[in-house]
Amino acid sequence: MPQWQKSSFSGGAEGNECIELARGETNLLLRENEDPDHTLALAPQALAALLRGLLTP
Repeated sequence: MPQWQKSSFSGGAEGNECIELARGETNLLLRENEDPDHTLALAPQALAALLRGLLTP
């Protein structure tokens, strides 16, 4: 069973939606805490590219 970690960008207040990340056997797992049954499995390079795209102005 994966150990999920909240994003450091997530707030601590109740009702905040957040993204959680876990390590799978061969991929990184990404999910939104409001819908934990739906998980996205990404290769580490794909997740790095996604984050660069989101964080680059």
